[in-house]
Amino acid sequence: MSEMRKHFLAQFGLELVLSNPMLRVTQLDDEAAKEDLRLRTLEPIGYDFGRLIYLSSLRDFNTGEYYHQGLAHSFSEQAASAALAACHQEIFYRLTSSPLESLVAQVERFIRSSPHDWEKTFNAWETLEAYRVMIPSVSNRLVAELFRSNVKVAMEVLKCRGGIQAETQPAASPLPLLGQ
Repeated sequence: MSEMRKHFLAQFGLELVLSNPMLRVTQLDDEAAKEDLRLRTLEPIGYDFGRLIYLSSLRDFNTGEYYHQGLAHSFSEQAASAALAACHQEIFYRLTSSPLESLVAQVERFIRSSPHDWEKTFNAWETLEAYRVMIPSVSNRLVAELFRSNVKVAMEVLKCRGGIQAETQPAASPLPLLGQ
C-alpha cells in the first residue's frame, strides 16, 4: 500500500489491518455511507434536535437495528446501519453537551414545526416523554440521564416563558381612539 493511501486512510481515523483487505473495504464503505448520510440527509434538517429525532425514527425499537433504504441501496445494509448508529451517537453526544439555551431553542423549533396545535404537541411531549426514544441504544447511562434531564428543563423553560399561553391567547382588542 502506498504511503499516500495510508496517510489518506489515517486522516479518517481508520485503523489499518493490513492482513485483512476486506476489513479495510468495510471501513471505507462505512465512512463513505456516513459522509453521504451527513451531506444528503442530515445537513438539510438544519438542527441537531431534528436530526436526532430523524435518526431515532430509523431504528427498529424491537431489535435496535437501523435501516435506511437509500443508504442500504447505495452501500450495503451493514454500512448503512453502521453509519446511522455512528451519526446517532455523535449527534446525541454533541446535543447533550451543548448549552441549555441552544437546546431550548431547538426543542421549541421542533415543537413549533409540528402541524398540530403547539399546546397539544407540547403537552404530549411532556406527558409521554417522547424524547426518551431519541437516546441511542449504545450510550453512557449517565449521559442518557443528563439528556433526559436537559430536555425536561428545556420544556420547563418554554413553559415558564409563556410560549404555550402566548400561542393560544386571542389577540388583544384595539384600544378605542380618543373621543370615541
